[in-house]
Amino acid sequence: MDAVSTSVEYAESGGTVDQFVDPAVLVEGLARAGRAAQRQLAKMSTTTRAEALHLGAAALRRAAPVILEANAKDVEDGEAAGLSAAMVDRLRLDPARIEAMAAAVDQVAALDDPVGRIIDESSRPNGMVLRRVRVPIGMIGIIYESRPNVTADAAALCVRSGNAVLLRGGSEAARSNRAIHSALVGGLAQGGVPAEVVQFVPTQDRAVVGAMLAASGLIDMIVPRGGKSLVARVQADARVPVLAHLDGINHTFVDRDADPAMARGIVLNAKMRRTGVCGAMETLLVDVLFPDPHGLVEPLLEAGCELRGDARTCSIDPRIKPAEPADWDAEYLDAVLSVAIVDGLEGALTHITRHSSGHTDAIVTENGDAASRFLSEVDSAIVIHNASSQFADGGEFGLGAEIGIATGRLHARGPVALEGLTTYKWQVLGSGQIRP
Repeated sequence: MDAVSTSVEYAESGGTVDQFVDPAVLVEGLARAGRAAQRQLAKMSTTTRAEALHLGAAALRRAAPVILEANAKDVEDGEAAGLSAAMVDRLRLDPARIEAMAAAVDQVAALDDPVGRIIDESSRPNGMVLRRVRVPIGMIGIIYESRPNVTADAAALCVRSGNAVLLRGGSEAARSNRAIHSALVGGLAQGGVPAEVVQFVPTQDRAVVGAMLAASGLIDMIVPRGGKSLVARVQADARVPVLAHLDGINHTFVDRDADPAMARGIVLNAKMRRTGVCGAMETLLVDVLFPDPHGLVEPLLEAGCELRGDARTCSIDPRIKPAEPADWDAEYLDAVLSVAIVDGLEGALTHITRHSSGHTDAIVTENGDAASRFLSEVDSAIVIHNASSQFADGGEFGLGAEIGIATGRLHARGPVALEGLTTYKWQVLGSGQIRP
């Protein structure tokens, strides 16, 4: 048995791989095994891959008691270590969340397979036919923190799109991730998918992250899911293409022509439904001519949200604290919200241009011209009219699940699901043509 196999076996029994093999050798061995398995996966029919995912979802449901037991230990350790309430919320599982996880795997299985889809086709004057056809990217590395559901979501999306995946979860969710991975891979194997298609790094050594980022030629794309420091490190150090967003500094602008009742409901939901998700509103912008600004802030305050505002906002309610300059660039991921009164649509656009992270920004208005300008001029991956920013989620977009939100301008943008995990190749069909 080679060093990598020995170290993996030892780690799965509760040990550490560090004394057996260095991280670079470990990552190379896992990536090579994954690439070999991906070639087998690519030969499987779309029906076979879908059926294997349904078996994986069923295995997750059967393993719910084991997963919950593992998660309870992770949550206990996380609370003892002082994890924030937002981080604990992301970490915590319950029967409903496990069912949602399994349902997401089933939903991914039911999606149309993008692999082999002809993007476009044209004929040249010489009679040659040119096609662009979707193909898997290959070997995907996922580096993530806190959220155990990423283990299942990432695996399902990669398998459905014909990719292999190497998962490196955070130490705070190590038990939960291992339990989810074990159950899901067991179900996939029943459907004929090689276990090496979905691999889990068997150590929490942080040097493994560096090894993954340096694995050019072995890992084809890295997707980080986690806090700002993790994503910043990945983007700074990677020698492998990265698909990510750094911050979710999301704005909701309530225009003067917004319906007050609609605006109240959207604003409260956008912030307080779940404060720790990347689609949560972090800054509320209110048109100076909106007739009921107190009606927007009162429900937030009553729900326990701390508000930090500019001078005009602080005059609305004495419970609002003065904002510091840093508040306009803060991703709180908590029950804290910055609020500014702005001079109409122009003021909102100026503020968003200066402070938005390009993730998700929304407008609430009944004015069609204002909505059209906002949707056209705000340069974010997701722009929303008359709905909560909490819809910034692959499942809500009908994508089944997401591997992450991308705010860059190349390859994929917004919620990244099956299509975002494919690239394309050209197929050229000739009939004897030679170039003069």
